[in-house]
Amino acid sequence: MEQVKANEKAITPRATDYSQWYLDIIAAADLSDYSPVKGCMVIKPYGYQLWERIQNVLDAKFKDIGVNNAYFPMLIPERLLTREKEHVEGFAPEVAVVTHAGGEKLEEPLVLRPTSETIIYEMYKDWIRSYRDLPLLINQWANVIRWEKRTRPFLRTTEFLWQEGHTVHATNAEADAFAKKMLDLYEGFLRDYMAIPVVKGMKSESEKFAGALYTYTCEAMMQDGKALQICTSHNLGDHFAKAFDIKFVDEQSSSQYAWQTSWGMSTRAIGGLIMTHSDDKGLVLPPNMATLKVVVVPIVNVDTKQSVEEKANEIASEMQKEFGVRGVHVDTRDMRPGEKYFEWEKKGVPIRLEIGPKDIANGQCVLVRRDTGEKIVTPLTDVVTNIQNTLKLIQDSLYNSALERQNSNTVEANTWDEFVSAIEDGKFVLAHYDGSAETEKLIKTETSATVRCIPFNEVASEGLCIKTGAPSKGRVIFAKNY
Repeated sequence: MEQVKANEKAITPRATDYSQWYLDIIAAADLSDYSPVKGCMVIKPYGYQLWERIQNVLDAKFKDIGVNNAYFPMLIPERLLTREKEHVEGFAPEVAVVTHAGGEKLEEPLVLRPTSETIIYEMYKDWIRSYRDLPLLINQWANVIRWEKRTRPFLRTTEFLWQEGHTVHATNAEADAFAKKMLDLYEGFLRDYMAIPVVKGMKSESEKFAGALYTYTCEAMMQDGKALQICTSHNLGDHFAKAFDIKFVDEQSSSQYAWQTSWGMSTRAIGGLIMTHSDDKGLVLPPNMATLKVVVVPIVNVDTKQSVEEKANEIASEMQKEFGVRGVHVDTRDMRPGEKYFEWEKKGVPIRLEIGPKDIANGQCVLVRRDTGEKIVTPLTDVVTNIQNTLKLIQDSLYNSALERQNSNTVEANTWDEFVSAIEDGKFVLAHYDGSAETEKLIKTETSATVRCIPFNEVASEGLCIKTGAPSKGRVIFAKNY
């Protein structure tokens, strides 16, 4: 795994080395560390708070639409993984296998789950008998193992955390509608909490999930113009139902194969959060994702220390009624104010509240926005209301800035030269494409760009493939990706 610099070192500017900047942000904000196991990371408490926020919000949203949580084993008998041909071929290079346990060789190797379709569907076949058992809507929060050759914290690690939903339906139409419903749910979460705009669409045949009928995706643009597949939702068709013999008796007493979906978001989303909003000073957190929303820094000397800190704690107590005990922190450490500012900037706390003896005498304090650095003089009587308003402004501003970046860096290309130039410039490129895996592979070989998705909002139009000149029925989005 690429190494992160020590916490105290300067953050490499994005314009100098974007990859190192990303690693430096993670180190500076104290989000993760390296495990003794190559390719794995330890998520530190400040980083895990972000995953907990994702868990808590999504879990509530899932339950609101009738999805229940369960848990399935991490160890999967190898024979189950081989049931669905496309699935096993898609995951074979990433699979880790247990061959010995308890000092003995196992009769059957056990796979460490790269994803859980096979172990879950082996159970579903016994749980479903009638149309009355449908739809079956289950999610699990778990870890998975994929033996990656090149890893990077949060974005691609050998072990990562995620949620994976697995549903069963009576018809393909119902399954497809639910898969798209989950994509919409993810989009809303990414917009309203993570302040990340996305392009929704369908994956190409080459890029879809192994064993799926269709894969739907949310693609986000990072600050360097590369795409990040931040979540996916799959219509699995009846492929797995036939492989695992998942049948139900319908209302006409006929036996039918079921139709299924799977969908998920992982700790990769935290990498997307970092790369969408952070700057050369450190992490920038949207307020709706930050556990700690306001840090109060008393400006004191020997004579005023007690009185100013008492006032700071009084203000914090009032704010905690609105933002929670963990939402407000008073930093009374014996350090210069500038050192504190520097540390909290690196950690991306949305608002810093500064207060000293002159401020108290004038009945005011100073709010500093992490995203813009703007200083706002605020009467102490209005501090909670002004912080509420400022947090909303920060949340909206971060989303709108990311959306403007995405829109201004999405272009159409009508010739191969235009296409190559736009890809080299780090753009999302809308271009006609003949739909063949061979053409997609050729384009990737020559430019490193892939079909990120066939956008839902793109109007069908006749054209010629950007590479082969063969007929095309619409434009797709190409980009380099993480």
